[in-house]
Amino acid sequence: MSRIQLALNVTDMDQAITFYSRLFDTEPSKRRPGYANFALTDPALKLVLIENPDRAGSLNHLGVEVSDSEAVVAERSRLAAHGLSIEEGSGTCCYASQDKFWVHGSPGDERWEIYTVLADSATFAGDASVCCAGA
Repeated sequence: MSRIQLALNVTDMDQAITFYSRLFDTEPSKRRPGYANFALTDPALKLVLIENPDRAGSLNHLGVEVSDSEAVVAERSRLAAHGLSIEEGSGTCCYASQDKFWVHGSPGDERWEIYTVLADSATFAGDASVCCAGA
């Protein structure tokens, strides 16, 4: 299964969780300090909330969550063949060990990641350069 990911910067995590829980009629799939995500099936969306008071109300990044590492490799090859700029990014990010890469050069300079979650993590980021915290 693939689904679009939308990562938002928020000021007040509790307020944001309350709003999105009501909007989508579900509780977060994962909640950690300064972070929450909703793994929705209808609509097929991974909504990520990142507490970032300096950038609240803005887009953190966009992504496509794919089913497994093989799909990550296939998408990396497909997008590179189209001449898109690829940056490797596997590691720990958003409280998960991930296999992923970033795509650069979108018309609006949005950050896109293509990723799969390998395992849960107790920490937000391993290597901040591969994570979304600075977005």
